[in-house]
Amino acid sequence: MSNGKFAIRSAQVSDVDAIRQIYNEAILTTTATFDREPKTYADRLQWFESHDDRHPVLVAELNGEVVTWSCLSEWNPRCAYADTAETSFYVKEEHRGKGIGRQLKTAIIEEARRLKFRTLSSGTAEGSDASLHLNRSFGFEVVGTFEDVGCKFHKILDVTYLQKFLD
Repeated sequence: MSNGKFAIRSAQVSDVDAIRQIYNEAILTTTATFDREPKTYADRLQWFESHDDRHPVLVAELNGEVVTWSCLSEWNPRCAYADTAETSFYVKEEHRGKGIGRQLKTAIIEEARRLKFRTLSSGTAEGSDASLHLNRSFGFEVVGTFEDVGCKFHKILDVTYLQKFLD
């Protein structure tokens, strides 16, 4: 799928290193993830392979370069939760604030609808105001905040959980 100047598509194994680099940038510079140590290629490959047709990974390219990725992940391994997925997305720093996150969020929600998910969730750490705003703009509603549950950059942080019901 092409959306404006960005091409959005299913991720391939050949994208794993770009996905790793974008994620590692977020690890080192943001509270978007509570991972604190950069991931190796082997780590990200294992993560990538844990996703399946029901839990896709999408990437967006600009001029042939992967600049952002998003995924649907299993929210809980118990079968009763099979129709709920967690959404995640990460944008390469120099491309933040340019609308690509919004385009990719639209695409991953469309995928979730196509895959017949009933509910989407998102956990947003304190300090990730852009992510919180983006999720809310797509109709995700705050369902609660876990206080003082993570520590990053020598600061104890809250995580706000959001939920979106699909048609």
